[in-house]
Amino acid sequence: MHVLEDITMVRFETERQSVRTIIIPCGSLEEHGPHLPLGTDTFHAVALAREASRKASVWVAPPLWYGVCRSSSEHPGTVGIRSRTLHRLLKDVIRGFYAQGIRRFVVLSGHAGGTHMATLLDAAEESMAELPESAFAVLSVLDLGKEAWRGVQATPGDSHAGEVETSLMLHLHPDRVQGSAPEEYPSFPPHLLVRNKRAFWAHGVWGNPALASAEKGRTLMERSTDALVELIRRLEAWREPSGNGADGGDPLV
Repeated sequence: MHVLEDITMVRFETERQSVRTIIIPCGSLEEHGPHLPLGTDTFHAVALAREASRKASVWVAPPLWYGVCRSSSEHPGTVGIRSRTLHRLLKDVIRGFYAQGIRRFVVLSGHAGGTHMATLLDAAEESMAELPESAFAVLSVLDLGKEAWRGVQATPGDSHAGEVETSLMLHLHPDRVQGSAPEEYPSFPPHLLVRNKRAFWAHGVWGNPALASAEKGRTLMERSTDALVELIRRLEAWREPSGNGADGGDPLV
């Protein structure tokens, strides 16, 4: 594995000549129901990045621990940051790695909130415009799971502290799982902003933790890893098309 915090500058200087892609895991410090730890999103992204680095020659950066957390902001333990803070932080990190010779970036988020993901995407778009040799992929673990978890995930719409995340934590960190929790889904009123968010999402679960198992978590992680490695290969083979794309082809296929 090429885990940056574990290596010396000598190894980095030698291997950066051939390893030019990095995964930047992003997460959050956020409630995950009464049974999962606050660091679940970050644990997930880091584990997935490291598993991918066993199969593909990529660097794994230390994680960005804090994210934009709107829906869970009133729950105990959630500590979020503003969009502009995350935006500037990610851009600074990207610039730093670019200066060290890294050219391809996979921004992988274990936290999949809409505002959070839009912020990561915007920061990457700006960075791509400013760094002429750079190439980017930006995605959440749920983006990978849309296809990779088909036939394994049983709960429709499961997304937070439910079947999937509980299964993954039972596989990755069983000592950090405190039992289970009842099935629950948020009931926020469409399009309306609310101050008392816990009135519409009492326990912070979005799915059904009762359907979780360690074996399911192992399968979900294996499938996610394979999907991420395939994306890395596509990114590394990516060449910006010439012309206006009028032929309708997909250059990433």
